[in-house]
Amino acid sequence: MATVDGRDATAAELGALALTGFGHFTSMHVEDGAVRGLDLHLDRLTRDCKTVFDADLDRVQVLSQIRQTVAAASCDHTLRVTVFDPRITLGNVGAVDAHPVSLFTTRASAPGGLSPLRAKTVEFQRDTPEVKHVGLFSQLHHRVAAKRAEFDDVLFVDPASGRISEGSTWNIGFVAEDGQVIWPEAAVLPGVTMALLTAADTSHVTRPVPSAEVSQMRAAFATNASIGVRPIRTIDKYEFDVDDPVVVFLQEMYREIPAQRP
Repeated sequence: MATVDGRDATAAELGALALTGFGHFTSMHVEDGAVRGLDLHLDRLTRDCKTVFDADLDRVQVLSQIRQTVAAASCDHTLRVTVFDPRITLGNVGAVDAHPVSLFTTRASAPGGLSPLRAKTVEFQRDTPEVKHVGLFSQLHHRVAAKRAEFDDVLFVDPASGRISEGSTWNIGFVAEDGQVIWPEAAVLPGVTMALLTAADTSHVTRPVPSAEVSQMRAAFATNASIGVRPIRTIDKYEFDVDDPVVVFLQEMYREIPAQRP
């Protein structure tokens, strides 16, 4: 299903998004008709709309359409809201005032739980990392290369500083030997799941994590709205305890965070 502002999306609109690739989005996991961090997803869309298009998002309309999309679904799913302007082309981008619309698409949640992640590091910094934009080619290109090397995904290291930043589409957290939860301080997308976890437990710290320090961590985990808290089994040659009690606690804590009904 693909709708734009409450009606079926047209082929021309979808083609414009595909050919120009200029827009931003958020993805939220819908479980039993509710979403953890719904307000944070709306905040992201509002903030990024101003950054990308210098336009104000109609938050009431977007929330109304989220409500309709969730009500029409028959099972748990991931809902993606993509904001773009179908009239913007490669020829006129930056030369016309933007009037963005919102595209709503869903995909069924994967059955069963996800296995612990195996990540391969690569030096890379995303463009405009604070915006969840639709320009995913580089992240997916690196993910493909990691999979060809028999990993599941890729973990980025800032080329300038040598510090851990984020995964291809997820934030990363570490558990130090003393049990302290550490989020890497870097130019990253501020994830909704990460924000919910740090709000629920203020003992977490954010600080630089040099790539050489990875081997000193006892556990690691990935977070985003679709996967929640997913243990990481390996980063390059280093192995971690996927049943670490702190990671298990974070998984339980995340599941207990109240979800919002649109």
